[in-house]
Amino acid sequence: MLVFAAMVMKLLALPLLVRIAWGDFTTQRIANSNVLLLLCLGAASLLLAALAENSWWNLTLSAVAGAVLFLLLFPFWLLRRVGAGDVKLMAVAPLVAGGNDLLVFALALLVFALLTAAVVKNPMLLPSPAFRAYVEHLDRQRVVPFGVPIAAALFLTIVLQVAAKLASF
Repeated sequence: MLVFAAMVMKLLALPLLVRIAWGDFTTQRIANSNVLLLLCLGAASLLLAALAENSWWNLTLSAVAGAVLFLLLFPFWLLRRVGAGDVKLMAVAPLVAGGNDLLVFALALLVFALLTAAVVKNPMLLPSPAFRAYVEHLDRQRVVPFGVPIAAALFLTIVLQVAAKLASF
């Protein structure tokens, strides 16, 4: 029952991740309330899973990874290379993905970040002229909505986790 509740918490994070990605893409802002809600959903999911498995390793690894990511990215925010919302979202990401799936998240993040960079640098690959103009604006401003690939990587990680749990039943 606790494993099922943990999966429900993860599934509740999916629409929130879409909201975060869309908000970052359109306004280059990630709301603190969205990050806090994502933190609560991720931590609750990990807590429920830890209680079900009677093992705190996944939760501990996730918390340590989140703290390390925050400490590593904070200087880049001070240098204005990364937005504050991106730093906070990356710090929360391990708690959503879980320590056991950090490698899956990291690989997905790498792929989605490369795709985002390719689209921003080559907007002519996109079909819509308005969309192309918006991406060209992002390129001129030297702004990349990094919350989009983070949210996409978390989304994919959660979908894979839920699919694996459903396959094991």
